[in-house]
Amino acid sequence: MGEIKNIEKFHIFSAVYHGSSVNWKQFAQEGKMEIAFIGRSNVGKSSLTNSLCGNRKLAHVSREPGKTRTINYYDVQSRRTVDGTEERQSWFLVDLPGYGFAKTSGKNAEDWSSFIDDYIMNSPELALICLLIDSRHPNLDIDEKAYAWLGTSGVPVLVIGTKGDKLKASEKQQNRRKLASNYPSAYPPVIYSSLKGTGKGEVLHIIESIVCR
Repeated sequence: MGEIKNIEKFHIFSAVYHGSSVNWKQFAQEGKMEIAFIGRSNVGKSSLTNSLCGNRKLAHVSREPGKTRTINYYDVQSRRTVDGTEERQSWFLVDLPGYGFAKTSGKNAEDWSSFIDDYIMNSPELALICLLIDSRHPNLDIDEKAYAWLGTSGVPVLVIGTKGDKLKASEKQQNRRKLASNYPSAYPPVIYSSLKGTGKGEVLHIIESIVCR
């Protein structure tokens, strides 16, 4: 059996905006592990990012769906204590443009989708993709298509059901089962409320298992 370690709580203590680009290679040379967030426009991605990182002003919460058209990098610092020794981790949280309401067409739409596809399929530092889905609507065709596309990348996917505070307790359990059935992955789906912080511990635990390898 492996050695049992005394591990104290993992948490994010700093997160700052690092930069934006439509070319992932611009930041790849920094060699930091990346955890990407993607979801339908207006799914609550910015609110979840702010909640997870404990910074309400980190990601801009837009009232105009589809406004974000770049890959946004946030420099995240996390830490935990193992057997009395503090361990720190430095990684990128990568915010990808929302799909579904992007205000672009024709050649621009092709360019928009191609640079995201290029990042998902080729970024060597991408370790986890968090697919955000409105927990009130777990069966949308557009999310199922996104999940199928992400599955071709070979990168582990974590499904996060957002806006969990808008569901009753019974609905949460029912919709969690639907998410698990519709989007099977290496991790159980998490129902998250950015307003109440519900699900934050579960998501951080999964992130810890990746960035603390």
